[in-house]
Amino acid sequence: MRVLIAEDDDETAGYIERGLVELGHAVIRAVDGDEALAFGINDSFDMIVLDRMMPKREGLDVVRKLRGAGVKAPIILLTAKGGIADRVDGLDVGADDYLVKPFAFPELIARINALSRRAPVSDPAIRIEVGDVVLDLLRRKVTRSGQAVLMQHREFALLELLMRNAGKPVTRKMFLEQVWGFHFDPQTNIVESHLSRLRAKLREGFADDPIETLRGLGYRMRNDD
Repeated sequence: MRVLIAEDDDETAGYIERGLVELGHAVIRAVDGDEALAFGINDSFDMIVLDRMMPKREGLDVVRKLRGAGVKAPIILLTAKGGIADRVDGLDVGADDYLVKPFAFPELIARINALSRRAPVSDPAIRIEVGDVVLDLLRRKVTRSGQAVLMQHREFALLELLMRNAGKPVTRKMFLEQVWGFHFDPQTNIVESHLSRLRAKLREGFADDPIETLRGLGYRMRNDD
């Protein structure tokens, strides 16, 4: 596995690198946010371990720009900030996991292994159409009746999951596991708030909502075909 480590603290970066190399992984190190972004866009990695607080460019901005550039490698954010709001911020911009410092190396490895086993939701070779909504997975674009709908990374993933299950209920648990990688309930309204923004975007300029709320079950993408 090729792993990018973006960490400006040399001791921490060296600790992670030595452990990964001993396990047989190839490691590239970046010492600041600009270097991490350049490596992430111009090279190919199986995993990115990214410190949130770095010189030149903050970690959340690096994640946001990597996802905007179409980089799909799993990203683990390292941070000293352990509050729920901080974790949600990181996941919102496109990170896949969040590890609070100080951490034990076996925990980092467990999270890397879990992310590497996770089957990707997206297939970049597929274009999904449900009703008048089209999801272009190659260009990561959404249109409704030919009109472009701008999506954030997490909104796109929510919509993809709904469209792949068109006509069937998608539960909160499914969203948490397949979009955020949570196998527990974080006790926040993270799913509901993202779905609310997604639905508002899809409804803008249209009379109907293509997403149904199924009380006690979850949500369903309407499929009138």
